[in-house]
Amino acid sequence: MVIMTLIDVVIRVIKKYNKSVMALSSCEAEYIAASMGACQALWLENLMIEMKIRREEPIKMTIDNKSAINFAKHHVAHGRSKYIKTRFHFIRDQVSKGKLELKYCNTNEQVADILTKPLKGNQFKMARDMIR
Repeated sequence: MVIMTLIDVVIRVIKKYNKSVMALSSCEAEYIAASMGACQALWLENLMIEMKIRREEPIKMTIDNKSAINFAKHHVAHGRSKYIKTRFHFIRDQVSKGKLELKYCNTNEQVADILTKPLKGNQFKMARDMIR
């Protein structure tokens, strides 16, 4: 799950993977989802530029997988990661250009969980209050 903030509006990117894309690990799945989310965010940013809405700071993306964040920030090839298709490395380019800023979000603080799975009372109330 990837959550992006663009001009103080939270955009939830909940993508179902195309059956042709198969992730072999949770890190790879998060990395692919983040790359797809980055494409969506940059498309929205370009639309805003066309509407004369200017932004100076990078788009902030929060990801709940530290390995995926490290993989996007550091160009290091690992045994498992060498099978990720080149098109998903788009996020690396955007991070290195300074257009995207990746931050870790603890799984317990995921706002989008309220939309994707059943939560216990306290977790539900916390997620509900974060949406408001």
